[in-house]
Amino acid sequence: MPATRQDLIDRFKSLGIETKTKDHAPVYTVDEARALRGEIPGGHCKNLFLKDDKGNIWLIVCLEDAEIDLKAAPSKIGSRRLSFGKADLLKEVLGVEPGSVTPFALINDRAKRVNVVLDAAMMAHEFLNYHPLENTATTTIASADLVSFIRSCGHEPKVVAVA
Repeated sequence: MPATRQDLIDRFKSLGIETKTKDHAPVYTVDEARALRGEIPGGHCKNLFLKDDKGNIWLIVCLEDAEIDLKAAPSKIGSRRLSFGKADLLKEVLGVEPGSVTPFALINDRAKRVNVVLDAAMMAHEFLNYHPLENTATTTIASADLVSFIRSCGHEPKVVAVA
């Protein structure tokens, strides 16, 4: 059973991580998110759920306006040819639906199948924003706390200039 939004909040509390969450109408794209977010401080982000031609799973997390060249990215992150992962694989591995992809979903990757890449430009922001496992809210977290959270899920993120 995938973690719920409350499970995620409880994890943050257990780790001593402070976050702020703002509820809003469901959003499925970066453009929809821009229109609804109001004045939420920090870097606003997008997440690419990818699979390489060897079957390895990748989550690239970057600023919402970052341009990721999927042909150039493999040499930067140490993968092979990348393509977008299918919705059923996303649900199986991260326990979320398309439109709700977030690094917070690593809480559901108990098998540690996902390779996590955090774009260096994104990590230069003090605060970052992601969906809390559902696309009806935005949660703000300090960038250092994001890394702590990811590590608590058993992943060691790579910080790489991907964009």
